[in-house]
Amino acid sequence: MTSTTLTGPSFLQSKIGGLPRAFWALWTGTLVNRVGMMVEPFIGVYLTQARGMSLAAAGAVMAVFGAGSLISQPLAGWLADRFGRRVTLTGGMVATAATMGALGAAASLPAIVALMFVLGVTIDAYRPAANALVADLVAPEDRPRAYGLLFWALNLGFAVAMVAGGWFAEAGYGWMFAFNATTSVLFGLLVWRTVPETRPAPGGRAAGGGYGAVFADRLMVAFIVISVLSTLVYAQAFTTLPLAMTGAGLSPSAYGLVMAVNGILIVLVQPLTGDWLGRRDHSTVLAAGFAVIGGGFALTAFVSGVAGYAATVVVWTLGEIITAGVPGAVVAALAPAHLRGRYSGMYGFAWSAGTMLAPLLGTRLLAAGPAVLWPVVGAIELVAAAGLLAIGPALRRRARAAAEEESAAAEAGPAR
Repeated sequence: MTSTTLTGPSFLQSKIGGLPRAFWALWTGTLVNRVGMMVEPFIGVYLTQARGMSLAAAGAVMAVFGAGSLISQPLAGWLADRFGRRVTLTGGMVATAATMGALGAAASLPAIVALMFVLGVTIDAYRPAANALVADLVAPEDRPRAYGLLFWALNLGFAVAMVAGGWFAEAGYGWMFAFNATTSVLFGLLVWRTVPETRPAPGGRAAGGGYGAVFADRLMVAFIVISVLSTLVYAQAFTTLPLAMTGAGLSPSAYGLVMAVNGILIVLVQPLTGDWLGRRDHSTVLAAGFAVIGGGFALTAFVSGVAGYAATVVVWTLGEIITAGVPGAVVAALAPAHLRGRYSGMYGFAWSAGTMLAPLLGTRLLAAGPAVLWPVVGAIELVAAAGLLAIGPALRRRARAAAEEESAAAEAGPAR
């Protein structure tokens, strides 16, 4: 009899089965790259301790990094559609490695500023190409699960990177830059050697090209706006939450302990739920996840102490787990095949924009008090959830049309 327990083959098949080998090469590379991604979270410490910058100067340099990140996603999306997914991803990783090496050796302020901008452009340039690769390689019904597995790899790798980054920083920052550069090169080479180029030729639904076609897609524009609002709220966990906790008399280590709850829950729970949630209606799942995230942040206004903050993190992390993998599937359904890089790039831009706006809004609300900040950002997330429900019918129609077109193309076979 075939086992159906949580350790049986049917269970494993539902979680990881049916995905192509090229996807698993991409997944492995993503995990390796994320394990080495330690320069970015430790860059503020590096600038102040190793390079002797003031907090204000380090903040300005990191703002330059943010500016590079803002243009990175649309640029990389264009490259992925114009020149191919594989060359864009590999090129971005090699460029990241070279920039890491140069930044680790740079001593003058102008050189550090210039290299931080370049690093902002290159470090996440792989994302639109990777997202487009998943859409090219994986059938529509399996895409939420595939994107969810990549989300899981990112979080698992990041958890390791945070611990290892502390060790490397103590041993010498040069080791940290070298290890990050090495894993970037390994990711690029793995994809180059094992993942085929998948860029489709223009044709089929909405055969026009360029970002003009993206901005003419009102449904995609609406989804971008909703994503900016949601990211603006989620990023409070990394911008105003540590300020609120230390302002309440808790130590920075208490914030680290509370945020560890987020990573542990994602690593343990997300693989168990991704396939089931992926089969549900995408707009409904996203709206539910956003509502839970909003509720978790709103509850922060009523807690104190490490246990209280950890409880709210549990709530909004569950919302994050609900949404894992679904936005990528939505973008893949909205995008014509030959524009998947650009659509993914604009979704990445929404994340970058929301992340940049988060501290601007959050710190002003926090100045008015936690009782103002947390209910307001919770309400913003509920607005995002309502927006998803409003465009839900249109998203479902587009997803059906995209699935039918892909099915017809598969039956027709390659053009002769």
